[in-house]
Amino acid sequence: MPTTRTTPPRTSPSAFRGLPSVVWTIFAGTIVNRLGYLVTPFLVFFLASRGVTGGESTYVLGALGAGNLIGPAVGGILADRIGRRPTMLIGLIGASAAQGALFLAPGVWTMAAAALLISAAGSLVPPAAYALLADAVDSERRRRAYALFGWGVNIGTAVAGVLGGYLAAHGYWLLFAVDAGSMLLYALVVAVRIEEPKRGPRENRQKDGIGYGVVIRDRLAMLLLPLFGVQLFVYSLTEVALPLAVRDSGLSPAVYGAMAAVNAIMVVALQPFATAWLSRLPQLAVQSGGSALIALGVALTGLADSVMGYTLSVVTWSLGEVVVAGIAAGLFANLAPEHARGRYQGAFSWTWGVARFGALTLGVTTYTTLGPATLWWTALAAGTATAATTLTLKRRVDRRMEHTLAA
Repeated sequence: MPTTRTTPPRTSPSAFRGLPSVVWTIFAGTIVNRLGYLVTPFLVFFLASRGVTGGESTYVLGALGAGNLIGPAVGGILADRIGRRPTMLIGLIGASAAQGALFLAPGVWTMAAAALLISAAGSLVPPAAYALLADAVDSERRRRAYALFGWGVNIGTAVAGVLGGYLAAHGYWLLFAVDAGSMLLYALVVAVRIEEPKRGPRENRQKDGIGYGVVIRDRLAMLLLPLFGVQLFVYSLTEVALPLAVRDSGLSPAVYGAMAAVNAIMVVALQPFATAWLSRLPQLAVQSGGSALIALGVALTGLADSVMGYTLSVVTWSLGEVVVAGIAAGLFANLAPEHARGRYQGAFSWTWGVARFGALTLGVTTYTTLGPATLWWTALAAGTATAATTLTLKRRVDRRMEHTLAA
């Protein structure tokens, strides 16, 4: 894989200048792929149009969430075993085929099976893509590479939110067609533009086996993963519990749509400049500060009962999202031995899947049974506590990085 530095257009933010061409290729492919992120946000409406009841739809939505627990773990192993590029192609083509299967599925259980395949195949891609980014850049530039990747996700998702509403009004088949087509287009970009990186000596790849033992034996990694997991769970509440809060305040769904637009605009506008400025500071301290800001913003949701109140909460956690972008993934890439980068990113992506699944289940259950206040204040306590605990690991992380650079 070529790693020669290329200079992107002069209009690009300075934070992302000098990154290798493969990073920009993944960035462009990610935007294309996320432009087609249409089916999942409108899945409940599609199921209702097919006569699926609310109780039955939980099976399909549960299967969609369960796939996010399977795909990252498998994707990390495949990325190290068969390569980054083949893993991405398998995931993208498989998820595209599953989109067609879901649209044509005749019943609830076949829909659930297709939904499981969509999320499982789709979540094969991030561990391989993250590992490919780690292969392409040195430790000093990884945070910027991952922040660029996240910026692409947000750009594509922001446009998809507008596009999805328009297409859904003209027929749900358009959502599936665009979603599947965008995945195939990204697969074409991967096939044509990305070369598989050279792999290390075979004995290095074999000494830790093919499973996740290499990650489990890494004490520092196993300390950081749960901390990041709790922080990701708190952030995931913005997607899961915020709509419930808006509804219970007697506000219309359009208000939630406006809040999503506020988040998207802030992230897309601020991310490049925040990354450039914050890259000068100690990254683990930045991660802790941003995570605490997200927890505060989520907790402010519990005090909101108007459009202004919800806007304040969204602005607060959106700033936190901008601050932390790319840091956790970059840190985990720096911890990983070269021959196990796929599995380290698989473990990180799996933690993200667990966090989102937990928000969908535990978060919603807490909101509906113990009350909104319990959820919001627990999120504040958990988010700030894990942010502070993460900061206490700074010296251990710094020593690890110094040892890696020396090696």
